[in-house]
Amino acid sequence: MPNPPTLHLVCGKIAAGKSTLCHQLVAAPATILLAEDDWLAGLYPGEITSLDDYVRCSRRLRGLVGSHVSALLRAGVSVVLDFPANTLASRNWMRSIIEESGAGHRLHLIELDDATCKARLRRRNEAGEHAYQASDAEFDLFTRYFEPPGPNEGFDIVVHPG
Repeated sequence: MPNPPTLHLVCGKIAAGKSTLCHQLVAAPATILLAEDDWLAGLYPGEITSLDDYVRCSRRLRGLVGSHVSALLRAGVSVVLDFPANTLASRNWMRSIIEESGAGHRLHLIELDDATCKARLRRRNEAGEHAYQASDAEFDLFTRYFEPPGPNEGFDIVVHPG
């Protein structure tokens, strides 16, 4: 197969540019995008108002999406998974998709400092075009759980400076 199917994963803090990068990656032939924010906003409108809500709803969504993504990869379609690979637990779930499908992968790590992310977040909130708005306090809360991938996790990591 000249272009074997690839699972593209993204890791970066809120407003680091993960979704923007995903939209660039999906321009490749035979590649589709699955965006967690879109699915969560559509399936759980108005229900996600806290970190606990996000974790609960995201867990449900991931329970369904994983086997679907694996099937797409086995069918020869590359997938850009716009789900944050920001914790070891989320990357373990993503690793299970890679193992189940046998597809190649790239873990795109966006390295950007908190101040720049917060400035971008404020602009994004003002524009009102994103499914979710987060405050600086929520950014800080989510960032406490951010764990960049380590070399021992075995991912093919592509680093993108912010």
